[in-house]
Amino acid sequence: MTAQLPLWASNLAVFDTETTGIDTSSARIVSATVALLGAGGEVVERYDWLLDPKIEIPEAAVRVHGISTAVARSSGIDAAVGVQQIVTRILEMIERGFPLVAYNAPFDLTLLSAESARYGVPWPAELSPVIDPLVLDKQFDRYRRGKRTLEAVAAHHGVELGVAHDAGDDAIAAGRVLQCLARKYADTIPEDLDELHRAQVGWARAQAESFQEYMRRVRDPAFIADGRWPVR
Repeated sequence: MTAQLPLWASNLAVFDTETTGIDTSSARIVSATVALLGAGGEVVERYDWLLDPKIEIPEAAVRVHGISTAVARSSGIDAAVGVQQIVTRILEMIERGFPLVAYNAPFDLTLLSAESARYGVPWPAELSPVIDPLVLDKQFDRYRRGKRTLEAVAAHHGVELGVAHDAGDDAIAAGRVLQCLARKYADTIPEDLDELHRAQVGWARAQAESFQEYMRRVRDPAFIADGRWPVR
């Protein structure tokens, strides 16, 4: 273990969304943040969006992120415009050489892919490199008990979360958690970003298979865990 931050983790593009629900095929983006973090976890660039999702925001979702339908309609930009801007900014970050960090990437990226299809926004055939702190935390500390929510994992690694379920605070915390993991497991995590991306594809699949086996054994014999990563 080393306290030195690997070069590949010195600058990270981070991304998170808040939404109308948890079904990535039908949920809509309400707010989103893309930011660039420096080697000390400082915010170098930050871009925030509030979107009008064009549907009612369920009360259950409002209780999570605090954004009501009225606020989104009065202050949010058109969803199609916002989705286009978010995708453009993410692709620009990757083009500049920064890996994209997203905690539980299949949720946010699958949702963004569905939103892109909904509004006719071009979506890349492959989005890479992506780094998912959840996948890395499970891979390198697989026997740790307790929840693996961003809030719990941030607390475990001593990262201040700020306001939970705020797209900006969550995105930044995810990047800082990733930098903690990069320092702790620098001798184990692949240094090449393309190699790291490919490794996570396999790790995520194995983690899903293990969870599926557990769930079928203790709760539901027909349970299916989707191991596709980073987009389903």
